[in-house]
Amino acid sequence: MTTRLSLGTLDAISKTATVPAYRRDQLSAGILHFGVGNFHRAHQAVYLDDLFNLGLDHDWAIVGAGVLASDAAMKDKLAAQDYLTTVVEQDNNKSGARVTGAMIDFVTPGDPAAIIARLADPAIRIVSLTITEGGYFINPASGHFDPAHPAIAADGANPDAPKTVFGLIVAGLKARKAAGVAPFTVMSCDNIPGNGEVTHAAVSGLARLSDAGFADWIDANVAFPNGMVDRITPATGQREIGIAASDYGIDDAWPVFCEEFKQWVLEDNFPLGRPALEKVGVQFVPDVAPYEHMKIRILNGGHAAIAYPASLLDIHFVHEAMEDDDIRAFLAKLEHDEIIAVVPPVPDTDLNDYFKLIETRFLNPKIGDTIPRLAQDGSNRQPKFILPSAADRLARGEDVVGLSLVSALWCRYFAGTSDSGKAIVFNDASAERLQAAALAAKTDPDAFLALSDIFGDVGRSDLFRRRFAHALATLWEKGTRQTLKLYVEGRLAD
Repeated sequence: MTTRLSLGTLDAISKTATVPAYRRDQLSAGILHFGVGNFHRAHQAVYLDDLFNLGLDHDWAIVGAGVLASDAAMKDKLAAQDYLTTVVEQDNNKSGARVTGAMIDFVTPGDPAAIIARLADPAIRIVSLTITEGGYFINPASGHFDPAHPAIAADGANPDAPKTVFGLIVAGLKARKAAGVAPFTVMSCDNIPGNGEVTHAAVSGLARLSDAGFADWIDANVAFPNGMVDRITPATGQREIGIAASDYGIDDAWPVFCEEFKQWVLEDNFPLGRPALEKVGVQFVPDVAPYEHMKIRILNGGHAAIAYPASLLDIHFVHEAMEDDDIRAFLAKLEHDEIIAVVPPVPDTDLNDYFKLIETRFLNPKIGDTIPRLAQDGSNRQPKFILPSAADRLARGEDVVGLSLVSALWCRYFAGTSDSGKAIVFNDASAERLQAAALAAKTDPDAFLALSDIFGDVGRSDLFRRRFAHALATLWEKGTRQTLKLYVEGRLAD
């Protein structure tokens, strides 16, 4: 028997899951968050729930917002259960469920006037975002904000009727300025190096298309702290909904499953104040960059590295990929020889120990993280997670045998079939042109590297081109498993 999740059923649910120790009617909004997906609900919302459970900062509750069809679907699901979420934390040796109540409202997606009005509310002092790596309108080759993107150009031409997150933020800031209300802090929670700086560039760059003076005001008055976020959080499907029901008796329309580990490192730059998140484990540091580099290069880069060999070998779950001796050995050699070697030092952190922790986390079978999730959106992820390490090594005159192999595996994946002949289902906005380039690369490897908006200068490097061409030819001739073995044995370089 299951109990439908709601405020009215928390007493019953408390028999199988931890429930909020605070009353929801004691909370008031302080944060408006764009992108209420699984990661936000497993990360930022959990930290705030922890803080509220201590009896602290109850004026920092979350109001959801968004612009996508998926945001509207999420609002409907959460509204039906009083904006409560079941979070199932699963370690290798234990599992447990909790219900979080840090969100108290969700502005109707597709209603810009309502969102702008909420942004203008003086109670909202932080606007946070988890809109994925691909949501920042970054030119992959240059790494800079792209003001010519059609969606940005449209908002620039119609600033009073914005359709993007950044257009809404600009309009909200303008409304606050007109009303004499101090600007909110804009806090990115996405996996992007310098995510605060990237967000600043997007907000200011969009404002500049219609009002250069207002863009200057944003530059001078709005805070955009950098942050590093980390918690492996797979997508929700019927498996997760079923486990929440069968193991915990909770009927939740969209529960969140995640690992037990979580980390959040932030710059302390919040002019209108912030919740006391340091009391629940958030690290506030002067410079987030070393932590960002470590996490994005080693963890996210590791995910990106194993996604495509596992796909080509018909492996579905991440822990199964890590149980494969050839994939695990490939990842270990790649990390130690080519990635960790170019990651700058991190305060009080041994990078090799950090990678050992990553291996343990990837091996966790309980959270059910999938290879298709890791493989999606490579056109945004490869330029952020893999190619920067290659660029650093090339600049230092060092070899890129393993990193070029990662790109070759990605290319081979986009040919459309696994080694066994199974069709691959793509999830990438650039899938059509990637597949066309990958098929052409079978006879002309440069056809894939010619995607200059993705590969940039790395794709023009003679050494990278040579290594990539040899790795791709080996993949086609000998298959994925034998190619991985050759790399691990040090026999892949031409």
